[in-house]
Amino acid sequence: MPGLAVINAMPPAFDPGWASGAGLVVAHDVLGGVFALNGGNPREAGRPGEPGEIVYFAPDALGWEALGAGHSAWLSWIISGGLQEFYEGLRWDGWRDEVSVLNGRQGLSFFPPLWSAEARQDLSTTSRRAVPMAEVLSLSRTSCLQVDGADPGFLGAA
Repeated sequence: MPGLAVINAMPPAFDPGWASGAGLVVAHDVLGGVFALNGGNPREAGRPGEPGEIVYFAPDALGWEALGAGHSAWLSWIISGGLQEFYEGLRWDGWRDEVSVLNGRQGLSFFPPLWSAEARQDLSTTSRRAVPMAEVLSLSRTSCLQVDGADPGFLGAA
């Protein structure tokens, strides 16, 4: 799996002029979701929430959602089983088997896409295939721009 430096496209050598911009991407999920730690001015970056708050780019809604927690509380929530409820509507029979064969640089491509009415109606009937995470993130960003003209910003390098 890529590290935080790779995901956030940090320069390989220390650069005092480098800034994270909107914040730091702290995790990707196989659906193309992105967890990010908000930077100093989330509103300027088009993100909800407060500085230092974890936000989630939801591929089924094509937008950012504030999670109401900082990084430590978010990690605690994950460890205590919070993801079970969080992903409840985005799991299908056999999902564990499908995702267990993915490597840390892959995600799932869905057709119809997660944000479509068809996928929301019955996720188990979607066609899914493993693709590079960079492709999943690029498709999410392109879909945002085409559907509502909003740019979600940097979703991380993969």
